[in-house]
Amino acid sequence: MDQTVTVKAKLLNIDEETAHSFMQTMVKYKDACNFISQYVFNHAFELKQSKLNKALYRDLRNKFGLKSQMAQSAIKTVIARYKTVKTQLKQKPYRYDTGKKDGKGHAIWAQTFRNLSWLWYPIQFKRPQLDLQRNRDWSYLSSTKQISLNTLQGRKKVDFVCKSFDQYLDSDKWKFGTIKLLKFRNQWYMHLSATVSLPKYQPEEAEHVVGIDRGLRFLASCYDEKGKTLLFNGQKALRTRRKYKKLRAQLQAKGTKSAKRRLKQIGQRENRWMSDVNHRLTKTLVDHYGANTLFVLEDLTDVRFATEKTAKDKRYEMVSWAFYQFEQFLTYKANLNSSAIVKVPAKYTSQRCPQCGRIRKENRDHQLHLYVCDRCGYKSNDDRLASMNIQFLGTLYRSGEEAPQFNKQASAE
Repeated sequence: MDQTVTVKAKLLNIDEETAHSFMQTMVKYKDACNFISQYVFNHAFELKQSKLNKALYRDLRNKFGLKSQMAQSAIKTVIARYKTVKTQLKQKPYRYDTGKKDGKGHAIWAQTFRNLSWLWYPIQFKRPQLDLQRNRDWSYLSSTKQISLNTLQGRKKVDFVCKSFDQYLDSDKWKFGTIKLLKFRNQWYMHLSATVSLPKYQPEEAEHVVGIDRGLRFLASCYDEKGKTLLFNGQKALRTRRKYKKLRAQLQAKGTKSAKRRLKQIGQRENRWMSDVNHRLTKTLVDHYGANTLFVLEDLTDVRFATEKTAKDKRYEMVSWAFYQFEQFLTYKANLNSSAIVKVPAKYTSQRCPQCGRIRKENRDHQLHLYVCDRCGYKSNDDRLASMNIQFLGTLYRSGEEAPQFNKQASAE
């Protein structure tokens, strides 16, 4: 199994000439990507590298002055972006169907399948960017510990700083890929992909099975095979999100140009803050439980589309947290730590009694966050209860059951 991570580094001591070369190359590369995107849009979304190369290579060299490998990279970048959008369209196949109503006359969610033909406009590349291929467009100079980056004006050698970068220099373990060159707030950065080959994880060999329930009151409620519970309070995160929500409402009410610029800034700031919280939380989980751990998560696909039952003023809190990002971060951190994650169905995990197996929706009190079983009298916090049931499904998976899930009919017998 290959695991790829993105190594982020800051470039240092960039003089005016080098900065001009970087920016000119990035702008030309961005314009070339938009040119390719328009061609893809006009030609039935052809996404084969060989065909696009045959049709566009000469124009990319002549019109934009790109070097040979840069032209190939621009085509690859556009193909990757369209494939990403294509995947996103498949993952969100729901929309309100105004032709169908529920018992109260409200429009209900209907499933509809979408592909790239749903796009009204070609994908636009707005920010200057540049993708550089290893050996052809960039290289690491071990003698001076610098990065050599290719531009339209030739190679530029630059210093950089990256915490713990030396761990990636083991050529027998890590393999470098593409560098993406970026500029943010007058500072230059590079994002370098690094891939490592890992042995395929065998769930039956897991020493620990940890069920994790993701939510708003607790960002993560964890329960392990020893019966120990670990809760990460989400109240501070909730207050921060509400602060951003209130600030956005005030700026939107003003509607001035400066207010719109401010809106864009705080949106980026909130995203960075959420990413930082998820990074620290997932790192804590991986460090706390150690290697050979099977982390079990609920499959939250399409859960967002149930929010029409939530009060309108609280829907933002229901959909604003990056639960999928948490899953992504935990996945790659677990893989690098000889662990793994598995997703199980979310159905009935908050309604099932872990002691007697009784499944009854009315046993859960949402206001008190309490579950009380009407059959055996078992009591527990509802978030902790969900993590217990998720952990139980993970135990079944470790024992060899391919698709463990709860059955309400079986619990009633």
